[in-house]
Amino acid sequence: MSDLFEDEATPGDGATTPSPDAPLAERLRPQRLQDMVGQQHLIGPGRPLRLAFDAGRLHSFILWGPPGVGKTTLGRLAAQVSNSQFLVISAVSAGIKDIRAVIDAAQSLRQRAQRGTVVFIDEIHAFSKPQQDALLPHVESGLITLIGGTTEHPGLQVTNALLSRSQVYALEPLSREDFAELARRALQALNLPGFELDEAAQALLVAYADGDGRRFLNLIEQVSTAAQAAGVQQVDEAFIRASTSPSLRRADGAGDHYYEQISAFHKSVRSSQPDAALYWMARLIDGGVDPRQVTRRMIAIASEDIGNADPRALQLALNAADAVDRLGLPEGELAMAQAAVFLSLAAKSNASYLAWKQAKAFVRETGTLPVPLHLRNAPSQLQKQMGYGQDYRYAHDEPHAYPAGMSCLPDGVATPGWYQPTDRGLEAQLREKLQWLRSLDKL
Repeated sequence: MSDLFEDEATPGDGATTPSPDAPLAERLRPQRLQDMVGQQHLIGPGRPLRLAFDAGRLHSFILWGPPGVGKTTLGRLAAQVSNSQFLVISAVSAGIKDIRAVIDAAQSLRQRAQRGTVVFIDEIHAFSKPQQDALLPHVESGLITLIGGTTEHPGLQVTNALLSRSQVYALEPLSREDFAELARRALQALNLPGFELDEAAQALLVAYADGDGRRFLNLIEQVSTAAQAAGVQQVDEAFIRASTSPSLRRADGAGDHYYEQISAFHKSVRSSQPDAALYWMARLIDGGVDPRQVTRRMIAIASEDIGNADPRALQLALNAADAVDRLGLPEGELAMAQAAVFLSLAAKSNASYLAWKQAKAFVRETGTLPVPLHLRNAPSQLQKQMGYGQDYRYAHDEPHAYPAGMSCLPDGVATPGWYQPTDRGLEAQLREKLQWLRSLDKL
C-alpha cells in the first residue's frame, strides 16, 4: 500500500535517514523533539506535548495548523518516543480498505512484538464520517494512537466522537526568528563555500514562504542551485526575484484561511477602519480568492451593518460587484477599493437586520395567522359580502398619506416595535418620522 509505511525506529534513534537526493526540507526534518523549530507553546519545557513525549506515554491528538509547520514531523517523533511503528495514511486518497490494512498491521505487531502503532492521518478533515467512525473502536481500545494533521478547523471537519477521544493542538506559522534558524541550518547543510544570502534576500524568501518552513527550505535550495548555475555567490534580493516567483498567500476559496480573512475584512468595515479593510481585501485578492466572493460580502455588509443609515452603501456595493463582473481584475479592484472605503466610513446601523431577525422568529413562533379582513382584496361580490376589504383606508386619501390607528398586522398582534432606527446618518430622520407616525396613532 503506497500511502502507508512503517518506521521501526527505537527511542533515541534517528527516524529514517533520508536519501541524499531528497529535497532539502526532507533532509533537514528534525530527528529529535529538541531539534524542532517553532511550536514552543506545545513542545517547550513544561508544555503539553513535551510532557507527553518525555513520559513516553502518548495520547491521541489532532494537530491543526497551516502547511509546513511540523505536523508530520511531530507524528514521526511521537512514534519514536513510544517505540511504536509509524503508519501514514493520506486521507485525500485513502479509503476504508486502507484503514482496515492499518488496523490489521497494528494487530499483527501487537501480537508479534507487543508494540504499539502510531497512525498519522494527513489531512484528516478529508475523511468522511464513516471513515472516521471506522477508527473509533481502535482508538478507544488503545490499539492505535491516532495523530491527525489538518489545515481545516477540526471542530467543523472532524466528528464529535473522534474529537472526544483526542486532544486538539493548534500549531502556529513560523516566526521570523524561526526562519532565521532554518536559514542557518540550510546553509550549513548545503555546504557551499562562499554562498551567502544577504539580509534582504532572506527577508524576501521569508515573505515568499508565508509561514511555511518546508516551502522556505525548498526555496533556499532552488536559489542555491540557480546561483551555482549562474556563478553567483552573494545572493541579493534582485537575484531572488529573478530566480524564483512568489507563491500565492494562504487564502483558499473555501477553507479556514478564507473564512478567517473574510471575517477580518467584514469586522474592519463594521468597525469603520478603512485601512484595515483594504489590507484584508488585498490579502484575499493576493491569495487568489474569487473577487466576487468579496463583493458579495460587501453587499451583505451594506444591508447588515449600514442599512438605512446610508442607503447609498448598498448601491455602491452593487456597483462594485457589477464593475468586477464587467472588467475583471486588476481594473475592477479600484471599484472594490472605492466601495470598501465608503462602506467603512458610512454611518452604521444594524436596525433593519435586527428587526428582520425578530420578525422571522415571531413568524416561526406564531405560525400562519390569518390576514385581517380589511387587508384582503375583494375581486368578487361574494368576497365583498364576506367583509373582505371592509374598513380598509386608502393611505393617499388620508392626512399626511397615513391611515393613523389602522393596523396592518394580524388581529390581536400589537405593534411590536422591531425596527428601532438609530440616530446615525439618514436613519436619524427615519427615527423622527417613525416617532411622529406613532404619535398620530395615539390621537
